[in-house]
Amino acid sequence: MKVKLDKNLCVGCGLCEENLPEVFRTGDYTAELKKDELPDDMKTKIEEIIEDCPADAISISETSAES
Repeated sequence: MKVKLDKNLCVGCGLCEENLPEVFRTGDYTAELKKDELPDDMKTKIEEIIEDCPADAISISETSAES
């Protein structure tokens, strides 16, 4: 699963970092991703953060990286 952050929408409120600091950090003006590839067992937590984001700046995409 891949997490995406749209910095054009992000308002830098810090909610994502507060709830999932291993993935997000708050930069000078917007949030930043510490990592964007996450295990599927984190899907519920990421979905909660997406729901709580006041700017709708976070999304996920499913990846099937089977080679």
